[in-house]
Amino acid sequence: MLEQLLIFTRGGLILWTCKELGNALKGSPIDTLIRSCLLEERSGAASYNYDAPGAAYTLKWTFHNELGLIFVAVYQRILHLLYVDDLLSMVKHEFSQLYDPKRTVYADFDDAFRQLRKEAEVRAEEMKKTKQVARPVSASTNKHGLHKSGGDGDHNSGGSGNDAADGDSGNGRTLENGNSSKVYENDPRSARPKVVKGGKENGGGSDIGAFDVNKLKNLRSKAGKKTDTVVSKAPKVEQKKKITKKNRVWDDSPPESKLDFTDPVDEKGDENVAVVAADEGESLMDREEIASSESENEEDEEVENAKSNGKKKGWFSSMFRGIGGNTVLEKLDLEPALKALKDRLMTKNVAEEIAEKLCESVAASLEGKKLGSFTRISSTVQMAMEEALLRILTPRRSIDILRDVHAAKEQGKPYVVVFVGVNGVGKSTNLAKVAYWLLQHNISVMMAACDTFRSGAVEQLRTHARRLQVPIFEKGYEKDPAVVAKEAIQEATRNKSDVVLVDTAGRMQDNEPLMRALSKLIYLNNPDLVLFVGEALVGNDAVDQLSKFNQKLADLSTTLNARLIDGILLTKFDTIDDKVGAALSMVYISGAPVMFVGCGQSYTDLTKLNAKSIVKALLK
Repeated sequence: MLEQLLIFTRGGLILWTCKELGNALKGSPIDTLIRSCLLEERSGAASYNYDAPGAAYTLKWTFHNELGLIFVAVYQRILHLLYVDDLLSMVKHEFSQLYDPKRTVYADFDDAFRQLRKEAEVRAEEMKKTKQVARPVSASTNKHGLHKSGGDGDHNSGGSGNDAADGDSGNGRTLENGNSSKVYENDPRSARPKVVKGGKENGGGSDIGAFDVNKLKNLRSKAGKKTDTVVSKAPKVEQKKKITKKNRVWDDSPPESKLDFTDPVDEKGDENVAVVAADEGESLMDREEIASSESENEEDEEVENAKSNGKKKGWFSSMFRGIGGNTVLEKLDLEPALKALKDRLMTKNVAEEIAEKLCESVAASLEGKKLGSFTRISSTVQMAMEEALLRILTPRRSIDILRDVHAAKEQGKPYVVVFVGVNGVGKSTNLAKVAYWLLQHNISVMMAACDTFRSGAVEQLRTHARRLQVPIFEKGYEKDPAVVAKEAIQEATRNKSDVVLVDTAGRMQDNEPLMRALSKLIYLNNPDLVLFVGEALVGNDAVDQLSKFNQKLADLSTTLNARLIDGILLTKFDTIDDKVGAALSMVYISGAPVMFVGCGQSYTDLTKLNAKSIVKALLK
């Protein structure tokens, strides 16, 4: 049974809801859908599953992009209602005829909805019978039959008319949010974008991947790197690197005083922190970023868009469409530009799965919109993708550590931060960078050596503590890290330390015993912040790491509300050039913001993530 159907604007104004559909919803599935799916650019998904105590719902939705309306249907997950997609399409078509931006009440739509619901249920039953009868027939005939019954039937379905704003043109596109992949199998127009290579319809030229490589070469040549030489003389470069490694002399690079950071014996003692401050200077976290001029890059982008658009559609065709305006965007029109964007994102280390979902979400937000005058499809898609990436990288909630530290201090308890992650990503080093930044804000810090698994981990953290002149709590090796962390927090409470930074052992996401120990540490101590430390150069593995860390923490938790990752610390950011896709992949898969970025080896090399610069690097 359908539980609820709502119609609301993108601004959040509820225009109509059905009062005859069952009882009130348990929990807040609509709010969760908006917060976790629509605002996070997951609107291209087929459905969303909502779980709450005593409730398990499936939510489906569609958009009317021209009018800015969202249609959401909610039903019990166990029912698997077949008519929901068709019902949403018909409701969208009928409601768009009544919609007036000045109206806020649509009580007269109740009778129309009851009729549409009956028609959708009858058509679903007919589709079931058609499937049963068509089983002995060949696969192609069966698909053709499904195609006809899904989109070319009743006029109320919005599939047989020319209502371009609905995005249902009668060739089987029954939904606007990317749920019609099966329908396109027999659509002759759907094969055209697959044949196109290199952005040309008439043959010739390189494919899209090669085009992106050339752009990357131009980018690196601007930065002073000789890419052409590297490509044409690869063997010589490899030989040169080997010779350079053999002849490198480490003693001649920096002064000897700066290399003596980890000396276990220091006669000056208390003067050590002053030496660090003199050598390192101010942390990059507190430096204001100077925005660079983007006029040159914007002009280059306009030229590139014009060239690619000319290759795809021809000069006269693109000029006519741009001047004419009022062209309704369809999915087939968007596919070439989205394919180029997907390839571009993948060359910047964005996971393929995430690049695909982003393109589906952008297509869902643009399909049915009218193209303005003097506007190209490629530039429209580019702007929509830029807005989507900014929304993803912008934190959903504000996490101000300094403010939260002072709030915890007023309550008489220390602020606890736990650093987790896989092996070798630099948890201990970046923990020391965070400690240095906090010390600059006159916040007392205690380190807790809870990596009781790896040999040398306690000594490494002890060295950082000696350099920064902060206390360290340690119990040696082969101890329970959860108990060590608990005792460290108790010690910090007695000594009135403001912050406890907990170092944990590196563990792979598939290591069950270590993941269970981490879950126990988080559950027993309930830290204020759980930071996942990941490498910026990890690529597609970032999705697997973060998703499995969160999944393990949820599965191994003994409470219903499992504590998951709160934020991300991205390390080795200075080693990736413009391939910044791992940051996007991590934020997209976890929903947690990137709070710190490690960009060097010294204590000051810790900065904030600039979302605009990341988006600019991803799309250029």
